[in-house]
Amino acid sequence: MSTPANARLMDGSGLARRLVEETAARAADLTRRTGARPCLATVLVGEDPASVTYVRMKRARCEKAGIRSRHVELPATTTTEELVATLRALSEDPDVHGILLQHPVGRHIDERAAFEAIAPEKDVDGVTTSSFAAMSFGLPGFVSCTPGGIMRLLDAYDVDPAGKRAVVVGRSAILGKPAGMLLLARNATVTYCHSYTPADDLSAAVREADIVVAAVGRARFIKGEDVKPGAVVVDAGYNEGNVGDVDFDAAAERAGLITPVPGGVGPMTIATLLAQTVDAAERQLGTATA
Repeated sequence: MSTPANARLMDGSGLARRLVEETAARAADLTRRTGARPCLATVLVGEDPASVTYVRMKRARCEKAGIRSRHVELPATTTTEELVATLRALSEDPDVHGILLQHPVGRHIDERAAFEAIAPEKDVDGVTTSSFAAMSFGLPGFVSCTPGGIMRLLDAYDVDPAGKRAVVVGRSAILGKPAGMLLLARNATVTYCHSYTPADDLSAAVREADIVVAAVGRARFIKGEDVKPGAVVVDAGYNEGNVGDVDFDAAAERAGLITPVPGGVGPMTIATLLAQTVDAAERQLGTATA
């Protein structure tokens, strides 16, 4: 990845580092006041190499932020009923303040049923329908971590979505859909594009967009020549070879702001997860100020 010719990089790594430092200070203060250390429970089904790596990384970040990590490993043969029972038990455990179910969980498992077994007050990854409804209606709750991290990035670079045209490419339940809802809540005019959007219509939508969020999971899917001059390009994709969903070099010739891959959205996802875990602990321990 070369240095962008025109676009300014949105440094997610630096912003995430500062957020984790703030979160660590909050966690330490909470422990001093209550004697309780915020706790995030991670649940992993099977031994998918990428998932194992992600969970290990999240647990390491927990330690840096002063958050206790409880890890639950389940065999690949785990049934939906067994996974649901595990998540419900964690939801009922007062020593656990946040729960992360690492996905994917295996095709034989009803992933939605598993997510819904997580108590909303412990859904720090923002994956339940309760969390999605809260995001959509602007109610208290937890946002999906990657979209939440994207909004923090936009704020850090003084990007106000109000009155802007935003295009979200992708409509997954934990990334595309909530990203669009969070932008809509900030008064952007939001268009979703997805696998059924004709290629010409996708290009036309991106060409008009002031903000582009790429979350489709296909390498270099968004073409640089389609990026509107001066647009904000947020690449939430991560594909083999450390490349995102945007043709970075070409897009950087035209964009005003752009996230790198890696080092853009990814670090913000984990930092948001940790921040929301401390939020959850504060609320459950009765010390939240808002």
